[in-house]
Formats: sequence, C-alpha cells, structure tokens
Amino acid sequence: MMGFSVALTPQNLLAALLGAFLGTIVGALPGLGSSAGIAVLVPISFNYDATTALILMCGVYYGCMYGGTITSVLVNLPGESATVMTCLDGYALAKKGQAGKALGVAQIGSFIAGTLGVVVLMLIAPPLAEFALTFGPPEYFALMVLGLTALAGLGGGSPVKSLLMATFGLLLSMVGTDPVGGAARFTFNNVAFLNGIEFIPVAVGLFAIGELAVTAERTVDLSFGKFSLASMIPTIEEWKASAGAWLRGGVLGFWIGLLPGAGATIASFIAYAVEKRVSKHPERFGTGVVEGVAAPEAANNAATAGAMVPLLTLGVPGSGSTAVMLGALMIHGLRPGPLLFQQNPEFVWGLIASMYIGNIALLILNMPLVPLFTSILRLPYAVLVPVIITVSFIGVYGINNSSFDVGVMFVFGVLGYFFKKFEYPVAPLVLALVLGDLLERSLRQSLAMSQNDPSIFFTQPISATLLLIGMLSLISPLIRDMWDRRRRGASASA
Repeated sequence: MMGFSVALTPQNLLAALLGAFLGTIVGALPGLGSSAGIAVLVPISFNYDATTALILMCGVYYGCMYGGTITSVLVNLPGESATVMTCLDGYALAKKGQAGKALGVAQIGSFIAGTLGVVVLMLIAPPLAEFALTFGPPEYFALMVLGLTALAGLGGGSPVKSLLMATFGLLLSMVGTDPVGGAARFTFNNVAFLNGIEFIPVAVGLFAIGELAVTAERTVDLSFGKFSLASMIPTIEEWKASAGAWLRGGVLGFWIGLLPGAGATIASFIAYAVEKRVSKHPERFGTGVVEGVAAPEAANNAATAGAMVPLLTLGVPGSGSTAVMLGALMIHGLRPGPLLFQQNPEFVWGLIASMYIGNIALLILNMPLVPLFTSILRLPYAVLVPVIITVSFIGVYGINNSSFDVGVMFVFGVLGYFFKKFEYPVAPLVLALVLGDLLERSLRQSLAMSQNDPSIFFTQPISATLLLIGMLSLISPLIRDMWDRRRRGASASA
C-alpha cells in the first residue's frame, strides 16, 4: 500500500503512462529496442527524482516488449529481438486477414503474464534480499563474476566474443581514479579522464547511435493493411486456446528472466518450443495459430518482471536493458542490492507498484492506439534518425555541459556500429563497465581480509557456489556444441 501511495502520485502516474506509451513506440521501430530507448532517457531523467526516473524507464522496458509485436505481426519484422518468435504465427495470421486477432491475443497475454510476474516479484524479492544481507566482499565478488559469465554463457552468439567485450568493459572501468588508493591511472595526463569513462555516453553511443547507424543502412518496406479495434478482441474459442499458453508462457518467462544473461529473447524461444510440444496439433504451428502468438508474448513480458529480481535484490543485471537501469540507479545515488529494501523502501515498493499500473496502462492505451502506432511506422527513417540522434547529443551534453562526453558518445557510436556489423554483443561491455568498480573493490577488500590468499573465494560456501555456477555457465555452450555434433554424427550414421 505504501508503494501504491508513491506510484499513484500525479508525477509518478504520468511517468508510468508515458513510459508505457514511449516503450511501445520504441519497440515498434525496427532497429532500436528497449536498451536504446532507456539509454536515451537516462540523461533526461536527471530532471526527476530516482523513483520517477526508474518508473519511466521500467515503462519503456516492458512497453517495448509489446511494441515489437506490432511490426512482427504486420510486416514480419521484429522490432525487438524478444518478438522474433511472434513473427512465425503472428504474420501468418496477418496474411489471413487476422492481424487484429494476433495483436489482441498478444496484448492480453502481455497484460496477464506481466501482472503475474509482478505478483511473484513482490513475493520473492524481500526474502531473497534478506538472504543477500549475509553477503560479504567475497560473495559480492563471486556474484558479479557470475553476472558477467552468465551473460556470456547464456546470452546466445559466441561466448568468446561476449567475454572479449566484457574484458573490454572491465578495462574501461579502470580508467580514472583508483577506488581504493585514490591514485590516477590510465588518464594519459588528461584531466577529463580523472572521473573515468562515464557510463551514459558509452550506453547512448553503443545502443542508440550504433543501432541507428546499422538500421539506416537497411531499406525497410513497412506496408500493411488496416484493421479495426473490434477485430482485436478474441472470441471465446480463442480465449480457451490462449489461456494455457498465457499461463505456461508467463511462468516460464518469469523464471527464465531471473537468470542473468537469459532474458526475454530466450524466454520467448523456449515458451514457443514448449507450447508446440504440448499442443495436440504441433504441425499447425507456423501456419497461424493464436497459441503461437500467446506463448512467446506472455513469456517476454513476464521475463521483464523476472529480470528486476536480481537487479533490485542483488544489484546484478542480466541484460543490456537492466544494465542501463543499474547505471541510472547508481548515478541517482542508489546502489541496488539487499540494503536497498531497508534503506529505500519507498523507492522499491513504489517501483514495483508502478509495474502493476504500467501493465494496466499498456492494455488501456495500446488496444485503441494501435492505429496511431502503425501510422508512426510509416514515418520515413530519414526523419526519425536525425531526431533521435539530436535528442541523444543534447541529453549527453546536458549532463555535465561537457563536449568531452559528446566525443565519447560519438566514438562509442562508431564502435557500436562495427560491433553490430561483426556481431559482437554490446551488453557484456556495458555490464562490465557498470560493475567494474564494484567488482574491483570487492576483490581487493576480500584479498585484504585474507592477507592476499585467494582461497577465501573457495572456502566460503556461498562464494564458492556462485563461482561454480559461473564456471558452468561458461562451459555450457561448449557442452551444447559437443552434444549437437554427436547428435548430428549419429543422425548421419543412421
């Protein structure tokens, strides 16, 4: 109730509504995504207190999950990576003239699963935070190592590339002032580097400028037919067919979202695969069935609530979007972790309560406003890209009134373009940059406690367990690869 008293203030209520609205637009624009949308908002958030700022960012986060559905269904082009699986049956339904039905099932599923996810978040976050109060420097070091390795091991793509990017991020985090001794390091006698490489210019450059540069190279044909609001309301048969998919997708999405590095994309893939396996008619999947839309859409929205659990209780983000939010929290003077629930309960419960409101806002706003969002999609990228880049430049410059920050943003925008082209994931870099200072501080405090004996990390049960899980997450892609090769060899022999 205290959380709702915070979330229902006019300023915070407006932030939740605006975040859901902006998130839908950002998610619907191919090439952007929640990380870019949140990164652009970080500089603007300095005009508000931490609670309002994070409510706005959370709204963008789960709003993007539904926004990406619009282009997935209408033009077979996922605006968000988490809506890739929606293309399979959503676009097939659209080609049958049932685009409204697909969007309605996705919207209702997002609301049900998102609300379910917030309920579970509310129930499990406090006991997890209480458990984390037993953590000391060795446990925090192991936890942060787990966050970095899990993102590399579970995030898809090449684990080697992910680890290289995480290493690059850790190196960047060392620029500036030694957090323990206070000595300047890697500054090259340039006073601009004394405060280190700022998180915001890096995030905006990588996620916004880099993504836009890649998107601007592509020619996207966004032509689609019209549909009515009435066509978005499912029939009784479609409710019955979707109910199980919504529930299964929501449960799977939340628990997968808890895993650092897994996130909404993997949740939607697994939910679709599970739904196809439990179906009595799996051969119909991909031809336009509502279950094929309901399951991944429920999973990706519930995963956003799941991802908030490790962020708030342990201070470990599991994706690019939550890494950006972690940086924003720290800039606002809040350190996510178990003490956050004790020291800033108004913030924590206000944020959680706002997620209930945001899910209702998505349902109320988006169903009648889908025609508006489809109209925005018709705007040429030649107009959209310069506007977003201008907002990014102004926002980054306004933080410290520093042209140096703008230069950093430009450099990382160029790097982000090449990282995207050569398929190097940027989320591990951002996460390592955010966690680098805390990782180093925990490491050095632990070694000081043990008189430079590294066995302290393996003699403590919690830290040893976390490091073991981190090691398993690193080698899991190798095990999967060996298993796939053996299975292909057996199939070839047969």
